[in-house]
Amino acid sequence: MNQLRACLSVSGALLLAGLFSAPPAHAQDDARQATPPPGKALVFVFRSEREPVAARVPVLVNLEPVGELENGTFTTATVSPGRTHLRVGDRVLTIISLEAAADQSYFVWVEALAGLTPVRTEVRVVSESEGRRSIAQSRFVEVAPATRAVAPRSQQPIYAAKPAATQPAAARTIPASTESGRDWDFALIANGGTFKLANGNQVIAGLASTYDTTSNPVFGVEAEWRSKTGIAVGGEVFYYKNDLVATGTILSGQQEVLALMVNGKYYFRAASWFYPFVGAGIGSATATYSGDITGTGTGLAYQGLAGAEFRFEHVGLYVQYKRLSSTTGSSGKEVKVGGSGILAGVSIIF
Repeated sequence: MNQLRACLSVSGALLLAGLFSAPPAHAQDDARQATPPPGKALVFVFRSEREPVAARVPVLVNLEPVGELENGTFTTATVSPGRTHLRVGDRVLTIISLEAAADQSYFVWVEALAGLTPVRTEVRVVSESEGRRSIAQSRFVEVAPATRAVAPRSQQPIYAAKPAATQPAAARTIPASTESGRDWDFALIANGGTFKLANGNQVIAGLASTYDTTSNPVFGVEAEWRSKTGIAVGGEVFYYKNDLVATGTILSGQQEVLALMVNGKYYFRAASWFYPFVGAGIGSATATYSGDITGTGTGLAYQGLAGAEFRFEHVGLYVQYKRLSSTTGSSGKEVKVGGSGILAGVSIIF
């Protein structure tokens, strides 16, 4: 009799373990085939890696915990139409946003990066066909019944990461793609800073002249289209002004340079909030002289760029080093107006 009771106890324990270790097969099938309730949107979040990482990754949708994903698992969240925010990770966070539409489903792919501690993730929105294929091979994770406890300060996230732009209803990706739902995003950049002429002594209008090589004011405006691959192309208007005097005389004037450039850049995704870049540009520069010395000259301009952008939702902080070269004027009356400088500003991503 004791042996029978022992067997029944073990069998009961195994049965309970089986019930709580994984959802029934029909529940997983129902989750895979789920559709949004009328007037709502449904978000599928799944994790799939080429090199599996053992750690679990917490997922919150609009600040509500929806599960902790292992490789090969998925979960779902029902949301109201409008901007939906996903926070993925524990100590190092990746945060993306999408614009949810009523009666639509969205598929978000989470990938933990191998060899990094704390665990870091790539997060991107993918097409329904790609999402359905992955979910068909994944195990459903039930939503946690209770809100996850807040970690002590020592365990709070190291930083919050954001993809390079928010995303509309269509499927899209955090870089590896850009962080909106499109293949290209549009950004406006306004900056100012310091710029110093490379040549302080030149002949202007036949007069040997000396510059104050420190330009003032200095500012620029850029408009660029950014690809999910990191490539960006766009146009720039760059302005700077310098005082000058004709050597040995009382004549003085100002040189104003307006450069119109077409730029190409490549943004490296060091983190979902940090994007170093390099670039180059070509265009034209026009130097205009006023005061006691007057005239105008135009010439070919080219430049090299390097810097970084810190992206937070739709706004970024922008820092760059610029080296501009240009010779204006006609043969025999050339003036070198190039130089270099460090600029800082703000970018707005649409």
